[in-house]
Amino acid sequence: MNTAVTPDQIRSLDDAVSAWDARGWPRPQVAVVSGSGLAVDLGPTTHGPVPLAELLPYPIHAVTGHPHRVEMLAPRPDRPVVYFRGRLHSYQGYDPFQTVFPVRLAARLGARVLVMTNAAGGLTTTYPPGSLVLVEDHLNLTGLNPLRGDLPADWGPRFPDMGAAYDPALRALAAALGRTLGIDLGTGVYAGLAGPSYETPAEVRMLAGMGARLAGMSTVMEVIAARHLGMRCLVLSLVSNLGAGVAEEPLSHEEVLEAGRQAAGRVARLLTALLAADELTAATG
Repeated sequence: MNTAVTPDQIRSLDDAVSAWDARGWPRPQVAVVSGSGLAVDLGPTTHGPVPLAELLPYPIHAVTGHPHRVEMLAPRPDRPVVYFRGRLHSYQGYDPFQTVFPVRLAARLGARVLVMTNAAGGLTTTYPPGSLVLVEDHLNLTGLNPLRGDLPADWGPRFPDMGAAYDPALRALAAALGRTLGIDLGTGVYAGLAGPSYETPAEVRMLAGMGARLAGMSTVMEVIAARHLGMRCLVLSLVSNLGAGVAEEPLSHEEVLEAGRQAAGRVARLLTALLAADELTAATG
């Protein structure tokens, strides 16, 4: 399978930027992407919602827990926010360019901050189900990378640095807000895998031995694409279940969605405060 970005795909992204402007929506400063079961309400919308399919040059494949809607928020008058309720995953059959298209669209429209949530499996008992964890780094074990191909030079460097892929200033801001709101937040490394099968007990032990505390089927390609385009990234993981071998019960997607429902209030309070914070954009320069 050829996963390199093609000239036609690059043109399709340019066309999507033009179509956005023709729609008359404001250009965002911040982009938010929700994970499985975490499409929480973040305040009144100023534009939309519209189906994500209206913004994409390829079909949408449904997956439970991801509404695939897009809307604009205004947590403060000077800060338009595009909110993608639901994301795309490579396991749905998308190539890397398609998987990260919404994030690239937001960046090309001018968004400089990317805030994402995901549902993750816990690899140790340090963070039991229901824990909220700020991702501090990742392991890209998907075998995929959205930067393959001849990308436009103005998108970013050929070999982008990933030393601070998860912005320390944004992470500190989220942690401070969590303390104010009484929301416990851990930190840990996220292992991104292709899915859609869950990890085996041996794989869970391997990932934990590599330093990961969380595992999931998203996020890493979006962060790579966002950093390449100059966005600063903050990712909040909900530990929806413990990995195979850490817990004895069989894993299921229904368990993931139920964990999202139980954590929705905490996630919504934290993200609402974050989106309104003075430091959200100042923290990233």
